[in-house]
Amino acid sequence: MIASNKQKIKRFYEQFSGTDRVLIHINADPDAIASAMAIKRLLWRRVTSVALSNINVISRPDNLNMIRLLDVGMIHASKIKPDLYDKHVIIDSQPNHNERFSPFLYSVIIDHHPDGGDPAPFKDIRPDYGATATIMTEYLRGARIKPSARLATALFYAIKTDTANFERQAITADIRAFQYLFRYANMPLARKIEQADLKIEFLDDFNKALATYTRSRNRIYVHLGPVENPDINVILADFFMRINTVTWSIISGVYDNRLIVIVRNDGLRKQAGKFVSEAFGHLGSAGGHKSMARAEIPLNQLENEVDADDDARMVSWLIGKFEKKRQRKSKKT
Repeated sequence: MIASNKQKIKRFYEQFSGTDRVLIHINADPDAIASAMAIKRLLWRRVTSVALSNINVISRPDNLNMIRLLDVGMIHASKIKPDLYDKHVIIDSQPNHNERFSPFLYSVIIDHHPDGGDPAPFKDIRPDYGATATIMTEYLRGARIKPSARLATALFYAIKTDTANFERQAITADIRAFQYLFRYANMPLARKIEQADLKIEFLDDFNKALATYTRSRNRIYVHLGPVENPDINVILADFFMRINTVTWSIISGVYDNRLIVIVRNDGLRKQAGKFVSEAFGHLGSAGGHKSMARAEIPLNQLENEVDADDDARMVSWLIGKFEKKRQRKSKKT
């Protein structure tokens, strides 16, 4: 494995020259932020400059804490001037994941989500890995770079977050990287980042979810309606999975003229990504892992399907999507 990583880092470096100005594109979350930091460290003194660009508005308290405590500088995609950069890298995402990524030609694509088929001179997609941060830890080791406490803390926290403390998909490589980073990470700093994950504004959404959730078999369905921040969908999906009898949680909300659907399961029903892709892929972007998945559907694609303003019908529509899948599976067995 070490030889393979050395070969990959060699090919990675071949994509750049000393005069390049590099822009790293991410959909900012802990794994993407930490992985982008690792790319920046790998390119230190090998290119003229490296900048990080996020396509999303960062508002989750834990993400804001991570950026502040680790002093991560980023430029929002809306403020990017493409002519200032020679090379583009996308990390922990792929160009087809969001239209905001599409205007650029990427020299490097590195990700742990299923391969979307986008071409690039250098591409490393490993969907069996629990976190892109694990891949980047292997790159650092292949390049013989010992991470600073700040970088090690970011990568350590990213692996911890993306694998949900190894309760979600993870392989031996994730555990190995986690153990390696533990030597160099600042544990008190990691705990400070982790401690903030809720905002006072989220309490109204919690109140609505608890008052209106629908339980069907061992599944929880909630439609929040308009939300100020789609991260609340993720927080609530994870929250409902803490109930001992719940095996799936499906949480939807409307943000930026899109229906955001977040799906979680207990890891025993390992088809979340496949379910979301089959149920919603014809309407918008949809996919994920075995125990966690996401769909983003433009509201205009729902006009012949369901009224996103009608909470009760939205929940019925979600239940219908899930029941069709369950019934098909029952017939096969």
